[in-house]
Amino acid sequence: MLLRWAKKGDGKLSKRSNDIDDMEMQLNILGSGKIERPKKLIMRPRIKVWMVRTITTVILWSCVVQLMALCDLWAPRLLKDMPCYFSHTGLPPPTKIDEDQSRASAKAELSPRNVRIQKEKSRVSDKLVLPTVSVKIEKEKPRVSDKLVLPTVSVKIEKEKPRVSDKLVLPTVSVKIEKEKSRVSAKPVLPPKRIYKNNGYIIVSCNGGLNQMRAAICDMVTIARYLNATLIVPELDKTSFWADPSDFEDIFDVDHFITSLRDEVRILKKLPPRLKKRVDAKQHYSLSPVSWSKISYYEHQILPLLLKHKVVHLNRTDTRLANNGLPLEIQKLRCRVNLNALRFTPQIELLGRRIVKILREKGPFIVLHLRYEMDMLAFSGCTQGCDSREVKELTEMRYSKDWWKEKVINSEVKRKEGFCPLTPEETALTLTALGIDRNAQIYIAAGDIYGGERRMANLRAAFPNLAKKETLLEPSDLQYFQNHTSQMAALDYLVSLESDIFIPTYDGNMAKVVEGHRRFLGFKKTLLLKRKLLVNLIDQYTTGSLSWDEFSTIVKEFHASQMGSPKTRVVIPEKPKEEDYFYANPQECLQMLDEPSRST
Repeated sequence: MLLRWAKKGDGKLSKRSNDIDDMEMQLNILGSGKIERPKKLIMRPRIKVWMVRTITTVILWSCVVQLMALCDLWAPRLLKDMPCYFSHTGLPPPTKIDEDQSRASAKAELSPRNVRIQKEKSRVSDKLVLPTVSVKIEKEKPRVSDKLVLPTVSVKIEKEKPRVSDKLVLPTVSVKIEKEKSRVSAKPVLPPKRIYKNNGYIIVSCNGGLNQMRAAICDMVTIARYLNATLIVPELDKTSFWADPSDFEDIFDVDHFITSLRDEVRILKKLPPRLKKRVDAKQHYSLSPVSWSKISYYEHQILPLLLKHKVVHLNRTDTRLANNGLPLEIQKLRCRVNLNALRFTPQIELLGRRIVKILREKGPFIVLHLRYEMDMLAFSGCTQGCDSREVKELTEMRYSKDWWKEKVINSEVKRKEGFCPLTPEETALTLTALGIDRNAQIYIAAGDIYGGERRMANLRAAFPNLAKKETLLEPSDLQYFQNHTSQMAALDYLVSLESDIFIPTYDGNMAKVVEGHRRFLGFKKTLLLKRKLLVNLIDQYTTGSLSWDEFSTIVKEFHASQMGSPKTRVVIPEKPKEEDYFYANPQECLQMLDEPSRST
């Protein structure tokens, strides 16, 4: 019998040229029961089996290696929450010493106890191995927003070199902070800009000393705000008695001044070029506003000029706004400019704090604003204690100043009325009568005292611990401020604010502005001397009409309530010069203590 297995094609036996692939087998079964092998029999070689197994094993291991690589590459991105046991990211690279040690301790690690310990160490190391972190703080450009702008922080990972130890090696975490040249500080939040139709530009030329100009600047900002105008940074007086060449930015922080008021009024450092050409060609309107005017004056008189000429120059600015009878928002804006926007330059602030620190190291101190200076004596006509040469010098000076209208002055009458500053001799008697300790620290906030040491002898004998900025600082510290009287006055202003007691001997502009500022700071003690009373009592004491005890008792009684305590401003209609000065008692500002400040 013949059995045949064959591939089926199209109904016939298919043959290939290759005998190995021919799947044909023939068997002859004989009647004798023997099987005869055919002459042609194809056998499949056994070598293919182990080759397939070998190739399969290689492929499988290749897949494992590839999976390990993929795990290292994609696990940090795709499997953030799943542990990857094949990842070694962050581990320090092995060194030659590590390899030698690992081979030397290979046998010991095979023991069951060491295997258990190694497993525990591996679990700990998976959690504790940390990369070195380097932190670099980069300052971000300031943005205007209603949230605090914080600096951008970039983190750089650095691998640390491994250490050789018989214990578990943990890389240390080191933080490197690179300091910027300017210290990193929280940027103040700027108020949003106020958007309004500009009615024109106001140029301001201030006149007088530092504090007279300070009050004038506050008034001019308020007027520009009310008229919806653009204010050009005020020009300071350079032609007065002091002849100080300082500009606004030399005394005040001009950038803070502009930005802190941006929600009220637009302020520019300079006029636009096309308008500046008109001003240089005198094609603008210039005038001196009427003193002690209500806000309605500026609405009906100045605003039409502003709309017509587009640029208006206000060439005199002292006391051009009334003390009283103004809307509350106007008064509060004057407060805000004076107490928040007008900040001295960092150089002045730093040196002022340094003077205060020197004084504080020795204990409490008094600031005595001794306004016995040449310009004040010439202006007021007060010559008490001066010799004939000095009287002549002061009179000539008064007549040389055209803007000082009062020329013929009776010094004695004026003194009796209390309109003269106290002399150094009168001041020494007053402070002693008030019971001020002889060893008290007294800082003299003033320029050169007229008459020099000759006039200061009595005061120095009564109170030997007198100090001035020139005696507390080195000459090199004040070198930049020399011949800049307004900047020197700014230093005295800062020290006066910080003193335990402030005592002015005359109610000039500095005395009034400092008094008001100290009220705002919590009604700090300001001893307001009654000069009319004092000069009469001093005359009686020097002539023998009063004993020292009587003199001292009366002085103390009349000044017990003159310490800058809260009070209402005195209003005298039609007599603004005689009523309380707004900046000496800004009662509207004191309400701001319970309100959030809108300035920076």
